[in-house]
This record gives sequence, structure tokens and C-alpha cells, in this order.
Amino acid sequence: MGNTNLKYGIFEGQQFHFLGRTATNRNQTTDDIRNSLTGFFQHRGYSLRSIEGVAISSVVPSLTPVLEVVCRNLFHCNPLLVGPGIRTGLKINYDQPAQLGSDRLTDAVAAVHLYGPPLIIVALGTATTLCVVDELGQYQGGLIVPGIQISTEALSQQTAQLPRIQLTKPNRIIGKNTAENIQAGAIFGGAGQVDGIVGRIFAEFPLRFTVVATGGLSELIAPLCTTIQYTNPRLLFEGLRVLWELNQ
Repeated sequence: MGNTNLKYGIFEGQQFHFLGRTATNRNQTTDDIRNSLTGFFQHRGYSLRSIEGVAISSVVPSLTPVLEVVCRNLFHCNPLLVGPGIRTGLKINYDQPAQLGSDRLTDAVAAVHLYGPPLIIVALGTATTLCVVDELGQYQGGLIVPGIQISTEALSQQTAQLPRIQLTKPNRIIGKNTAENIQAGAIFGGAGQVDGIVGRIFAEFPLRFTVVATGGLSELIAPLCTTIQYTNPRLLFEGLRVLWELNQ
């Protein structure tokens, strides 16, 4: 459950199948989520009875209990909720570990499992977050900045003449109209922001980091970055699988 989308996926062993997504709506009820989830299962040809376990990462606290109820009713099991008290395999070097977002924790677990430390994980979604895992597999913290979509929406809301634009790859760095100007600024600016922050992390932590990008905008932004080595949009799902296995 993200701030923008609620996404569903299934693992059969280590093989992943994406079910679908719906827009996050903080007024959603158990019936709303149950109906959408059941629809995805039917559309993909899966049986609800085939599910052996469920893991949830949610950054929308008001909807987390709704998700838990739906999972218990549909799959007749207690879902694993990513948060304090579960086994992660990571040492969390964070002032208040309970405040670490479940998505960031899950991404870090997946990245360590798939790529090995030390790591910088760049999540390009509603917010742009960067997380650092050192060579010993210790989560050292990171940064949070407004996401690219949020920034462009703020421009249209806070100005009289700047329009809302669609985030697509610009054809050129120098825009020839207002929409192209905003688009180029958002996309190339977002890529430059990531490279600039990663460069500062390199300077502060002289380690041979692997830099991994994930999130809804990662496939758009990461190819324009010079510091990102891997792009994995399904990193969070992989982390949920690893966490579920660790906690059995």
C-alpha cells in the first residue's frame, strides 16, 4: 500500500506474477479492497484457496487494518505486517527504528538479498527516498525529498500560468514551450538530483556501493542517471517474499 497506488502480486516459489494496481483512496472500505482483489484473482485465473501466506507493506496507516481484515477473510491466514518486531536480517542504525517506513525497510532487505551490501537504494515514487546500507549490512539511514510528480503538481497548483504535465521522457534538454520546459526540468532535474545526492553519499562514505533504483518512476528516471547501476521496479515485492520466508 503506497501513497499513490495499492499493488498486488503473487509468488509461486521465486517466480513473480503481478496481479494489478488500484489508486490509493483513504476512504476505501474492506468491501472495496476485497472486490478489487477478488477481481484481479479471477482475471488472472488464480484460486483464492491457493494462497499459503500473505505479507503486507503499508505506508498508509489508516488503511493498514482494512488490508489485514481483507486478507484474513479471503485467505484465512494472519498476514505478516512489515514493521517493528519482525525478523529482517538487518541491523537498523536509526534513531527511532519504528519510524522507518515499511517500504524503505522492505526495499533494503530485498536489495541486500539480491545484490549484496554496501548499497544505496533509490526509490522514485510519490517521494524520492535514498537509503544507505553499509558493507556490514547495517541500515545507516538516508534522505527523503519531494517526488517528481509532487513537484510538478505543486507548480501547477501554486502558479497562475504553469500547466499540469504528463511525465514522459523529453526529446531534448531545452524545451521550446512551457510544457516542454516543465517536463525537461522535472525529468532531467530529477535525474540530476539523484546523481548529486548519490555523489555526496560517495564522498561521505568511501565504499564501493551498488546503486539500485526502484519505484514507479524508476524506469523513466534511472536511464538518465550516471550513478545508478540496476533498476528493479519490483524490488518491494521481492523484499516481501524474503521477509515472509525469514519469519516462518
